[in-house]
Amino acid sequence: MTAASLRVGVLAVQGDVREHRLALESLGATVVPVRRPAELHGIQGIVIPGGESTVIDKLLRAFDLFDPLRAALRRGLPAYGSCAGMILLADRIVDGTADQQTLGGIDITVRRNAFGRQVDSFEQDLAYAGWSAPVRAVFIRAPWVEQVGQQVEVLAEVAIGGVTHPVAVRQGALLATSFHPEVTGDHRVHRQFLDIVAERG
Repeated sequence: MTAASLRVGVLAVQGDVREHRLALESLGATVVPVRRPAELHGIQGIVIPGGESTVIDKLLRAFDLFDPLRAALRRGLPAYGSCAGMILLADRIVDGTADQQTLGGIDITVRRNAFGRQVDSFEQDLAYAGWSAPVRAVFIRAPWVEQVGQQVEVLAEVAIGGVTHPVAVRQGALLATSFHPEVTGDHRVHRQFLDIVAERG
């Protein structure tokens, strides 16, 4: 199965939807914006973009999309989440709002806005599992992973104040990064996700 035969959704309720769409299309995938439950039908994977995790959570519920998307993930729909998308795919949040929910699926605990405010955004080259060349990671009000379950593969880490935190993880068909590869022009993370989608058929 090639990228050209893949039909992938991008959650389009809030966040950097356009950048993910362009990255996926540059690799040959057909991209479907997902805002309603019916738009989940026929897609083989979904990207949950960066944005504001609390807003995306509320909009998912407002559009009656939260439960159908969570159910699809439980049934094995591959997903890639960047930044806020990582928070939404995490099983547990630190520093979330009182009513904040996640879709879950990855056995991790994430800390929301772990790197600080918008003014604390930064870029850094990171080693990434299986790649010879580093990835340029752009962190914008990003989370980091504080706890990782046994079934979770850590793909990249960043050291802050002498403490190392995972910033890219995979569990089965679910992939998540704290950073935003969609803004760098390096589409290897998106290609990795499409490979996961192809593996799942």
